[in-house]
Amino acid sequence: MQTGKLILVTLLLSLPGIGLLVLDGNAADTGAGAAKPLADGHSVAFSKPTEAELRARLTPLQYEVTQEEATERAFDNAYWDNTQAGIYVDIVSGEPLFSSTDKFESGTGWPSFTRPLEPENVVEKTDRSFFMVRTEVRSKHADSHLGHLFNDGPEPTGLRYCINSASLRFISAADLEKEGYGKYRKLFE
Repeated sequence: MQTGKLILVTLLLSLPGIGLLVLDGNAADTGAGAAKPLADGHSVAFSKPTEAELRARLTPLQYEVTQEEATERAFDNAYWDNTQAGIYVDIVSGEPLFSSTDKFESGTGWPSFTRPLEPENVVEKTDRSFFMVRTEVRSKHADSHLGHLFNDGPEPTGLRYCINSASLRFISAADLEKEGYGKYRKLFE
């Protein structure tokens, strides 16, 4: 087979905790619990790692946030004040979730976005915890708890996706190609 022509080649990664069925041959573990992404539009079928694998791959805080619906401390997290250009992906699956082009300073101490980068990767669920009704935001493929959605954001959407940094991995615009997210490069040109 020729390089670049691996469109329908199936490769099952057997690295512990990866759990990906890749259709383009470009996947590998990217560390910190993240799986390699869909590379430039190719398909990936994600299989969620076991609880033991997740505990081994994620930090305790990442595990508590993504798997147990915890909330990290405001103003004491990795991305609340990040102003670099790039995208944010699910720490468990690597699925693209948000872009810095939609990030804004909400004053809450958590990263806030006006919209998802890939709406089909974000699932909204009713959250009735703490004697209130809110909209929880989860990733579609990994089912990671990300944060909550509020209707007090700026234009153009009026929405605020208030997201825990511990559920995310940031990919800088300069590293998009290297990390397999080259299709998003055009957002930053």
